[in-house]
Amino acid sequence: MISWRFVFQKLIHLILVFIGVSIVTFCISHVIPGDPARMLVGPHASPETLEAARQSLGLDKPVLTQYVLYMEGLFHGDMGVSIRTQMPVAGELARYFPATLELTLAAMVIAVFFGIFLGVLSAVHRNCWIDHICRVISMVGVSIPLFWSGVVCLILFYKVFPLFPASGRLDTFLTPPPAVTGLYVIDGILSGNMDVVISAIHHLLLPALCLAYAQLAIIARQVRSGMVDVLEQDYIRTARACGIPRRRIIYRYALKNALIPTVTITGLTMGELLGGAVITETIFGWPGMGKYVMDSIAYLDFPAIMGFTLVVSVGYVVINMVVDMIYNILNPQISGGDGHD
Repeated sequence: MISWRFVFQKLIHLILVFIGVSIVTFCISHVIPGDPARMLVGPHASPETLEAARQSLGLDKPVLTQYVLYMEGLFHGDMGVSIRTQMPVAGELARYFPATLELTLAAMVIAVFFGIFLGVLSAVHRNCWIDHICRVISMVGVSIPLFWSGVVCLILFYKVFPLFPASGRLDTFLTPPPAVTGLYVIDGILSGNMDVVISAIHHLLLPALCLAYAQLAIIARQVRSGMVDVLEQDYIRTARACGIPRRRIIYRYALKNALIPTVTITGLTMGELLGGAVITETIFGWPGMGKYVMDSIAYLDFPAIMGFTLVVSVGYVVINMVVDMIYNILNPQISGGDGHD
């Protein structure tokens, strides 16, 4: 049972992380060489134009005053105006967020499903050739950089074997479905437009697989380790001696207990996927927050960069809070419902 004290502690944690990340990102934005006002007006602008731009961006004020004004705006839902696009950062992130969320959720489903499958398969066939193959798959997934696997997949499955599209969320001749969730697959289902659903899945599959592979390997290794420990417990031996079917022992008793520590890894994986989508979206031209922030970095668009960082950080903490709640439900022996970090 989740206590109100536990929820309150996590909310305080969320607020502290939010403030801490805002301070760090704000300080970094003022330490990195470069003048946002100069980027805005161009290299040939007059000193008067440059000074007017600095005043409009608030860069003429003391740093502490700039931070206070920035935080005041954040608490009113204002993340500032993008230097690159001259549009409100909050509105642009809200527009790009559904694409990133759809990619992250798809990668999460793939990582959890195949990670658990490979982990169980490896543990059940411990030290056999099946186990060795599963462990090699996991080792490769952890070792290969995401940008390299993305480029290789793009070359193989778009150029050499043209099975998947190179970019975008839909075929160009299709119109996006009416926005309900912002997720094209779900919105396509809700609108009954199966052409949109098929096209959205077709565009989503390759980047989601690339994004999921590294996290899949981590989950598989965690599940294997947990399953190996559980399968050696006395109650598993007792169940075998009582003649309980092997499949029931594995999936009803062993896997259920082995998944308890895996829940934490899964939650952290979701947070890493949300931030790791930056590289994947850039490689595959996926129109999400990752591509948006990469374009902003090239332009020294500090408000956009800081807004993205805050959204990802808060999302990470919220996901961790939800995982702690699930962990408390699965493992009520945790004293006081405090969860664990």
